[in-house]
Amino acid sequence: MSDEGYFGPDTMFWQVNQEMFSLFGGARALLMQAAHPLVSAGARQTSFYARDPWKRLIRTVQLQLILAFGSKQEAEQTADRINKLHETINGTDPVTGLRYDALDLDLLLWVHATLEESTLFFYEKTVRPLTAAEREEYHQQNLISAELIWLPREHVPPTFPELRDYIDGVVKGTDLMLTDVALEVFQLMSGGPVPRTIKPVWYFIAFAARGTLPPELREMYNISWDTKRQRFLEANLAFLRRVRPILPDRARTVRPAAWAERRLAGENIDLIGMAREARRQL
Repeated sequence: MSDEGYFGPDTMFWQVNQEMFSLFGGARALLMQAAHPLVSAGARQTSFYARDPWKRLIRTVQLQLILAFGSKQEAEQTADRINKLHETINGTDPVTGLRYDALDLDLLLWVHATLEESTLFFYEKTVRPLTAAEREEYHQQNLISAELIWLPREHVPPTFPELRDYIDGVVKGTDLMLTDVALEVFQLMSGGPVPRTIKPVWYFIAFAARGTLPPELREMYNISWDTKRQRFLEANLAFLRRVRPILPDRARTVRPAAWAERRLAGENIDLIGMAREARRQL
């Protein structure tokens, strides 16, 4: 029997993450993560956004998708690569003067929580609304991903509503700020050069990421927003939801999910190798 990995096709985790439009949440989450100065400090140390930023961002997304759709061995191998990289990222943040460490549980939680909430947000806006039980199922399954990257489930809010409350508390608190790295990320998303493979959709993704940020973060990034922009955003998200059922599979389903389906059908599929080849084609 083929290895379904940690999440099979019947799980909410698979069903949500296989949707192409769910990936829009990654851009929103990135802006939220960059607003934390100690997360940004790690990015500054590794020159994450300075050297070939798009391939690096796409590589990060692919690593997350392998956790979702890879075999257990592939998911564990990928998590091990992430964890080993995190072990090397630590130091003193020149902006706040505070120590940062990519293995710090509070920083891991902020990254994990913003990605979960943003992914579900765009799934519901572009695919279908979820019930409270379905959101909770996704949250509980995502705890497995958290543990793979050394974030113990005991350190994660136990329910999805509590995860949202945690995010709201951080946003309304005093930890977030516009550092040089946060501004660099914002400028990259707003007007930087875009690979041709994602250029046709990127400007709307970036617009949607900016427009769906909490008001406090829109203010921090100095994003102009008004009723006209909000209506335009809502109309386009509703349009995507209407046309999604008639789009071809390749426009609706992320490639790692399609590769995983082939593996479950009996093909010998190397998700990690195929993801590496896809990056080379950018």
